[in-house]
Amino acid sequence: MLRSKRKMRRRNILSMPEVSLTPLIDTALTLLIIFMITAPMMQNAIKVTLPKGQAKEVDDHIKKCVVSLDKDGKIYFGDGSTPMELDQVVASIQRRVGSRSDETVFVEADKLVTYEKVIDVVDKIKVVGGVKYVALATKG
Repeated sequence: MLRSKRKMRRRNILSMPEVSLTPLIDTALTLLIIFMITAPMMQNAIKVTLPKGQAKEVDDHIKKCVVSLDKDGKIYFGDGSTPMELDQVVASIQRRVGSRSDETVFVEADKLVTYEKVIDVVDKIKVVGGVKYVALATKG
């Protein structure tokens, strides 16, 4: 009986349990695929119907600094999903621009927003130090 217990102990000591990494890798790859699919959808979270225009000034992937106005006149900065006050947007632009002096800010305003509201936003952005141009975005 003693011998069988000794053999059992040796076998337990010699046989180390193996950790299978396959489920971990499968989970990581599944999450990666989910994020790759949902990331482009998150960028279009703010619903803005842009007016049509003939000229296309710049590619969409170059737009770094974007201010959006939805049909209710709410202002959003970047990919933010929460509306901000105009003063908060100006402060956010100042932080993003920093010491650069050639930043272009794109204003995407819904076609139902009043012209007065758009001009008010553009005027406030123009006086921010570091902003070279304020461009009005249109749907090409």
